[in-house]
Amino acid sequence: MDYHELFTSIDWIVVGAYLALTTWVGHQLKGKQSTIKDFFLGGRSLPWLAVSGSIIATEISGVTFIGVPGMVYAAGGNFTYLQWGIGSIIARILVGIFFVKVFYEREIFSPYDYMGNRLGEGAKRLATLIFQIGGILGQSVRVLVAALALKVVTPLEFDQCIWIIGFFAIGWTLMGGMRTVIWTDVMQFFLFVSAGLFSLFWILSTLDGGWKEMIEIGSSADKFTLLNLSSDPAVGFTLWVAIIAVPFQNLSAFGVDQLNAQRMFCCRNEKDARKAMIASSGALILTLLMLFVGAALFAYYEPMRMSGTEPQIFAKDSDAIYPVWIVTELPVGLRGLILAGVFAAAISSLDSILAALSQTTLSLFKDRFAKNEEKKKLRFSRLLVLFWGILLSAFAIELDSLRGNVDVVKLAFGMISYTTGPMLGMFLASLLTPKASARGLSIGFFLSFFLVASLRPDFYQILINYNIITLQDALEWSFLKDNHGKLGILINTVWAWPLTVFITWGMGILIPRKKS
Repeated sequence: MDYHELFTSIDWIVVGAYLALTTWVGHQLKGKQSTIKDFFLGGRSLPWLAVSGSIIATEISGVTFIGVPGMVYAAGGNFTYLQWGIGSIIARILVGIFFVKVFYEREIFSPYDYMGNRLGEGAKRLATLIFQIGGILGQSVRVLVAALALKVVTPLEFDQCIWIIGFFAIGWTLMGGMRTVIWTDVMQFFLFVSAGLFSLFWILSTLDGGWKEMIEIGSSADKFTLLNLSSDPAVGFTLWVAIIAVPFQNLSAFGVDQLNAQRMFCCRNEKDARKAMIASSGALILTLLMLFVGAALFAYYEPMRMSGTEPQIFAKDSDAIYPVWIVTELPVGLRGLILAGVFAAAISSLDSILAALSQTTLSLFKDRFAKNEEKKKLRFSRLLVLFWGILLSAFAIELDSLRGNVDVVKLAFGMISYTTGPMLGMFLASLLTPKASARGLSIGFFLSFFLVASLRPDFYQILINYNIITLQDALEWSFLKDNHGKLGILINTVWAWPLTVFITWGMGILIPRKKS
């Protein structure tokens, strides 16, 4: 079935109207844009509630909005993903109490500026490079996944979806820098919540038994399983991972990754930044809402699955479940509004990374500008936004062309395992052991990189796909297993998150700085 044929001109009008409204609001609230402090930090004048909503909107990307319901619907899917919320809340509290304090001791624009002040320019450049590599690949694939879902249910081609997302992301960022990014994110936050609640209650209203029927059908398939006490190191969604490993990942994601950390620097003071970060734990409520949407979709489609009339696309792509339900079951106009939320989620991810990439790139060129050349720095910052926006959009399109040979989605999301630990290790070195050397931290990063590479099938699978090595070679050179002719994991790379923190930090301490 061609689902895009169900997407009418009225739906397009609704999508266009929502994006136009968001653009107008962003313009009205952009404030003055006369310095890079205005552009990248919103003049440090934004209310903490707006900043917190922006953090949540960035975290709840199109992948979460689409992927979480699909994850629950898929075979074996359940609520164990929510366990990670334990580690997430712990990390946000620690970031709010300890990280924010040092970020507000002097006027800086990023955690990498703090590292540079404590460890030297070499450490700052290394941290910036690691962030940019992970950010480019990770955020490009988030846009790619959202665009793939939109391609199924709209008449647009994949590259057209990407360029629409890229156009609005660049426009919103150029319009008013972080002020526009944050205020448009706030609008996305309310749309996410409204769309999720509306979808859940609409599905429940179509079930004869409503909420009770959803619980009964979901329970029969163990969809509401929350705790997983497995000690198998290959399993990712367990209570032990949530308590031990996830706090390290979230400390890095919210305290060191400029994608989220930049928002803390936009608050009026340290106290507001702390409140914004801790309050962003509310993202877990939205995640729980989308998990229930997935359970409701399972209950709705279960009779079709049992009778063999389930849409065929579900077997190939579980991420299509929610978008397909939207266009096949909702009335004209409403479906346009909710799919506008999918567009908005992708735009929110992209404009956030554009601001972060542009700011960190500018910081590498700061010596080329005099202190009083604010206009030149601002103009260069805008050119960087345009450059990164075009590059990331083009890169997402290129990733799609590689999907036949390489699972780029798994590869890109795997990047978090390569960068999370080293980034946090570098920050802890700057915070607690400022005599650590950039040379040692660099060595620690490369050791961490090779450790993660030995636990993940990413690069080995690429080499096998291109006949550079054999499956047997990969098994001999890595900590992987043969899974019916494919590479399988023995140890989940979530356990590398804390380990690579201490590898990077430890090498920074053990290898002394060069004597000047």
